Amino acid sequence: MPTVDFTLRWPDGRQQRCTSPSTVIHEHFVDGQEMPVPELVARMRVAMHAASERVRARYGFACTGAAEQLEQIEAVAARYGGDAGPVTVVAVGKPAVPEVPRAS
Repeated sequence: MPTVDFTLRWPDGRQQRCTSPSTVIHEHFVDGQEMPVPELVARMRVAMHAASERVRARYGFACTGAAEQLEQIEAVAARYGGDAGPVTVVAVGKPAVPEVPRAS
């Protein structure tokens, strides 16, 4: 499955590069979107669950990478209060396509 990298900018300006195991992230976030920390966490839970379920539908098991990424985002979010200012979804990238080796 193609993965999608995305970048978050937290209220203090710190950026976090993240990865979704599925393109479903595009259904939940867009470039430049701002929202309060609690809203980001709630929406990220829905998005990463959907991504994990897409992996399950295709391969028969949930994606641990989605769960790990969500845990990392939740850990950073816990440092900020609900009034800390907005989180910005800086960029939601194109799917990362694995490089195919060239034939010799």
